Amino acid sequence: MPRWVVMWLLALTLYCACKWLTYWLARAQFSQSDRSRTLGYLLVWPGMDANAFTSHSDAVPEPTSRREWAIAGLKVLFGVELTWVVARWAWPDRPLVAGWIGMVGAIFMLHFGVFHLLSLAWRHAGINAVPLMRNPMRATSLGEFWGRRWNTGFHQLASRFTFQPLRPSLGVVGAMLTTFLVSGLIHDLVISVPAGGGYGLPTGYFVLQGLGVVGERSGPGRWLGLGRGWRGWVFTALVTAGPAFWLFPPPFVHNVILPMLGVIGAV
Repeated sequence: MPRWVVMWLLALTLYCACKWLTYWLARAQFSQSDRSRTLGYLLVWPGMDANAFTSHSDAVPEPTSRREWAIAGLKVLFGVELTWVVARWAWPDRPLVAGWIGMVGAIFMLHFGVFHLLSLAWRHAGINAVPLMRNPMRATSLGEFWGRRWNTGFHQLASRFTFQPLRPSLGVVGAMLTTFLVSGLIHDLVISVPAGGGYGLPTGYFVLQGLGVVGERSGPGRWLGLGRGWRGWVFTALVTAGPAFWLFPPPFVHNVILPMLGVIGAV
């Protein structure tokens, strides 16, 4: 089986398991909702907040606008441009660069574009489905980046099933660091195992993020202004983007991403 297929199978298996878990825990609310909304949550919405999705009165959806629809559509087009046009510019002379460009394009197209369009469609229908990506580039702290702006669906899972249960016994810092560790191990499973290399690097990336959150909230971190303003923005950008090659190491790009891009005709 091609390595990129293994990656998707692992990712989809984990996603479906988590999706079913959130549905099962909120099944009482779903039983009071219409069947189309239940199927919509399970099959046509990547978010993990079942309570908000099924609510009929408690939560008011964010309003949609023509400008937001246009921005979401442009993000899809930008991702398509990166994946099927710009990546070819670097191929085959710079395969690692081509792989990174195609990978970023696919992430942008799917997570920032398609998922945003789905959020708009559900909100237009009166359902509280907030975007999963909430302008992460505007984060002025690592806590804000990982807690409220980057992939809020994964954050909800991590907080509900790892951080909150561990907080009474490990404390806030211990539970938070353990949550980042678990996140790293999950990414290692989906990234390093299919790639056959780079083991431990995704875990190291997320451990570094947890240590960064602790650092910015410490006394010296607050004194340096790491959790706010332009200093916080620079610190967040350096810690998240600087070691990104740990999260997506070269074996993953060469063994998983490039073959996948070849199959879809991007390189």
